[in-house]
Amino acid sequence: MAGVQLPRRCHLRVLRAAVLAAAVLFFAPAVGAREEGRNGSSLLGQPRQWATGKDEAEILAEAEARGGGGEPAAGDDGREFASLDSMLQWAIGNSDPDTLREKAAELERLSADELLKRQMEIKELMEKFKMPSDGDLMKIVISDLNNSSVSLEDRQRALQELLVLVEPIDNANDLDKLGGLLPLIEELNNADEGIRTTSAWVLGKASQNNAHVQNQILGYGALERLVKMGYSSSAAEAAKALYAISSLIRDNEHGQGLFLSENGYAMLQHILSTASTNIRLQKKVVSLLAYVADFQLSTGKSQAPFLSNHLFIKSVVDMISASDLDLQEKSLLAVRSLLQLTSADASALQKFLGLDESLDALKVQLDELTTHEERREYALEIEILRREVQIVFQQKFHQVLVHTFNDK
Repeated sequence: MAGVQLPRRCHLRVLRAAVLAAAVLFFAPAVGAREEGRNGSSLLGQPRQWATGKDEAEILAEAEARGGGGEPAAGDDGREFASLDSMLQWAIGNSDPDTLREKAAELERLSADELLKRQMEIKELMEKFKMPSDGDLMKIVISDLNNSSVSLEDRQRALQELLVLVEPIDNANDLDKLGGLLPLIEELNNADEGIRTTSAWVLGKASQNNAHVQNQILGYGALERLVKMGYSSSAAEAAKALYAISSLIRDNEHGQGLFLSENGYAMLQHILSTASTNIRLQKKVVSLLAYVADFQLSTGKSQAPFLSNHLFIKSVVDMISASDLDLQEKSLLAVRSLLQLTSADASALQKFLGLDESLDALKVQLDELTTHEERREYALEIEILRREVQIVFQQKFHQVLVHTFNDK
């Protein structure tokens, strides 16, 4: 028998709660005792919590309240269920033993035909409440994204459910086969900021460490739109755009090239110059920049277009003087990679004007931190990185002097 037709906008937690409620209601129809505390025995002779005897609406409401998005359904004692069988076991174990004995006695008095009929009824009921596969749930969500009449609230709910569904790599690989990537990318153009933000989040989650999905999304031209989203005045939207971009271009040379061709570094500079009070965004920018620079180094390229931008380099150098130690560390990593990419001439090194002063000021700060027991180890690690950056800078400076002398 086919499973019951699910509503188009399916709530995963409500669906799981409904299965639990059906199991409790079917296997324990006469549970009316509302005793508090624990009863001394159960079918297995072990202490257990009495069922509450609540009706279906109450069970559904409480199950939904307990189980946040995507969590397994739970019984009254907080137990989580990994399968329908475990739900049924819990339902039986939390039913009134006397009631179950009466039902068992009734079954023993049934004829063979009556027993077969009852078994068929149970089978049909279980088929109706059969849990849909991830593929079925993804189809429902994708159908909502393709439906222009779906409300913003339900569209956002569909995206949140898809965010959970694409975590397994197999599901992420199936997203395009099921027709989900194009409508998801289209949501990046939605007038609602929340829809755009969550859509970028889903794209980042689906493509993370997944070259197959990375190339699919890049092939659909999503990177251009994500770069534009990085200019958003909303810190949340810009942050999720950066997350999606990082996921798409990581270990992907084609993605790296597209990011540079889309002037992605200009977007990073924009964020550094406008998000002076948002440390979280600044960290994402310098981390992404360090990765891009490291990738350029690993592929043997000695130049990158962002190295010609004096203001951009200065913005990154200034981050070394930030008040947040984690941001300082990420900035040092970025500067170290940028220095290694820089050519050995005076004009190139001049873009790092002020680096010496920033490094010296950081040393004073780190020396003070080492006097605090709880910060000493981390401060010493940052000091090692600071010295590495200083050595690279001095080596570049020496190369410039040699280059200038030879020219003469």
